[in-house]
Amino acid sequence: MPFSAQLPASGEPYVLSASLDNARHLSSLLRAVHFQDHATCFATASGLRVTVEDAKCIQANAFIQAEIFQEFAVQEESVIFRINLSVLLDCLTIFGTSSLPGTSTALRMCYRGYGYPLMLFLEEGGVVTVCKINTQEPEELLDFDFCSTKVVNKIILQSEGLREAFAELDMTSEVLQITMSPDKPYFRLSTFGNAGSAHLDYPKDSDLMEAFHCNQTQTNRYKTSLLKPSTKALALSCKVSIRTDAQGFLSLQYMIRNEDGQICFVEYYCCPDENITEAEL
Repeated sequence: MPFSAQLPASGEPYVLSASLDNARHLSSLLRAVHFQDHATCFATASGLRVTVEDAKCIQANAFIQAEIFQEFAVQEESVIFRINLSVLLDCLTIFGTSSLPGTSTALRMCYRGYGYPLMLFLEEGGVVTVCKINTQEPEELLDFDFCSTKVVNKIILQSEGLREAFAELDMTSEVLQITMSPDKPYFRLSTFGNAGSAHLDYPKDSDLMEAFHCNQTQTNRYKTSLLKPSTKALALSCKVSIRTDAQGFLSLQYMIRNEDGQICFVEYYCCPDENITEAEL
């Protein structure tokens, strides 16, 4: 990667430095959580987590493991900063989103610490572009406290099953109702749109069902407007884990395989719609 002449002396302290042979591996994951302009970035020795929130009701996390990068070095226990995600994506795709076959945009990313900009060095076809993106004070994020011990129901589906569901259901419905049960209907998606009610059932022995662990019957409704951003990650994914806790909080964890066969994850957390009463179910 011909960045040596472009970079400051290696002795200067960077709290975060990383390089990728193909910037598309990062930009495609970031696009999957790009439903607000700003994101909070966390870097630890295990990798990078990019978090986006909206209305204190939905949170998306893109996890990019350290192994995805050709180089990934963090000099502190954790590094955190807020950044304009729209600007970051514009910079990562500065050479265009569709490179010619056999070509890719190489990336080197450096961050000196609190108050400094995030520096991107992008190279394609011998042309190097340097971008400096101002970082901001990170805001306090929601803690959904969604640990595995609190999960009541969990299923793992092949993503094509959920993609078909979103294509078939009436998305003019203000809510998507999800029923998970150890007995029939097992896993049901329901909408209540302009064309009336629609239900889509998945038996637990469906070819699309990879795992089924339901301990009790739960029916919860979620605002369709909050779930729609997650379809970006769904489109990229090969499997999705759907989990709920006792309060009805929803976790959608998408497994995404990049062009090199490496696995990354994007997770969405969503609050149940509190306006729906038990009597309406």
